[in-house]
This record gives sequence, C-alpha cells and structure tokens, in this order.
Amino acid sequence: MTAETDIYDPSFVKGVFDRCSGKYIAFSYICSMGFTERWRKQCVAALELGTDARTGYDLMAGTGEVWPHLLAANPAIESITAVDISSGMHRLAIDRLHTTRAQRIVFVEDDVLQSNLPESSADFVISTFGLKTFNPEQQERLAALTARVLKPGGRFSFIEASDPRGWWLRSLYLLHLKVVLPLVERLFLRVAQDFAMIGTYSTKFGDARYFTAMLAQHGLEAKFRKAFFGCATIACGAKPR
Repeated sequence: MTAETDIYDPSFVKGVFDRCSGKYIAFSYICSMGFTERWRKQCVAALELGTDARTGYDLMAGTGEVWPHLLAANPAIESITAVDISSGMHRLAIDRLHTTRAQRIVFVEDDVLQSNLPESSADFVISTFGLKTFNPEQQERLAALTARVLKPGGRFSFIEASDPRGWWLRSLYLLHLKVVLPLVERLFLRVAQDFAMIGTYSTKFGDARYFTAMLAQHGLEAKFRKAFFGCATIACGAKPR
C-alpha cells in the first residue's frame, strides 16, 4: 500500500477481506475480547423487529454471524439476502452457517453500492461492522440505498466499532487498535497487514453520527446510539409509513 492508495476503493476492500477471511472470525472475537458478538446482539435489539417482518437485507454481510441473532429475535423471518463484496467471506459464511438455513439465506456477491436491490423490497436492513469501509460520500450513497429498499414502516440498524471520544480509557482503546492488533498480526498471522487495515478503517471511521445524519437526510427516522462508552456506535430507526 502506498500513500496514494485509496483504501475505500471497492477492489481494495475486497482484497483485504478476501485475504483475511480464513482467520477473520477468530481474530475478530479474540481481539475484541468477545465484544463483537455482544454488539451484534445489541444491533439486532436496536432493529426492534416485529413478528410481521419477513424479508430483509444483511449488507456487508461478511461471515453471516448476525443471522442466528436475527432468526432468534424473529423466527418468522422467511428470507435474508446477504450482500458482500468478498468472495472469501461468502465462502466462509456458506461453510459455517448456511447449511442449516439454506432455504432462508440468499447470497449476492457484489459491491453493495452497485447492487440492483429492488425498491421497497425489505422489511429490515441490518449491517454489522461494514460501515467503516465507506468514506463519507459512500456513506451518503448507502443511506440513499437503505431508504430506497425499505418498505414503509421497515426498520434498519447498523453498528460499527468507533472512536470513543470523551471516554477516559480512549487512549488505551486506540493503543489496542493501532499498536496491539498490528503486532498480533505481525507475530502470529502474517496476513499482509490486512487485519491491521481493519484497525485503520475503524480509527478513520470515527463514529456513526455522520451516517445517522445521512439516513435522516434521506427521509428516515434515524437515531444515534452508543455501545460500551462509544467503542461501538449504532445508527437505527425506521422508514415512515
């Protein structure tokens, strides 16, 4: 990677996650000390799914780790369309979680901002830890897409690891992202600094305030929430009926 590299270019993002997909789950869980799993549950809780929600999208779906939480929250869900740019992540999701849910999970390997998802086709939209790979202009496009694909009354929830500004332990958190994670990768994983890139995306992301504002700008009822002192943040809400 050079100083001129656009880390938000879809082909660059795809390469990062394709290369680290094989060890992504273990690395994510261990290095977040289990918080990623807790935050996924909080993201689903913020979705506030009603029992009438039948179909939805998991955007930047990764390895599909949010699906068990979604289906536990609403067993009546009939279809989840998982959209992700990384073929490596899709393969891992299929191997781990797809077999017992084959009739309810549809895979779309695509850049979500270029995907042709139908208008007013979803009761819900969810995304866990994918926002950080979008720059502000891309976040605006993602907000527009979310507003377009949701049915009136449909709900959304996005969660992302964030910079806990104002928290007294922020310096230790940033040390963990900027120093500890790259060191762990260099010593034990040797995966072309791709896991270190995930830390870079997180620190550059800030938090979900801007994305929440973009969702509101596109006519959605959007709320901003913090999880664990702002180490993760949520943009959630609904499309007016």
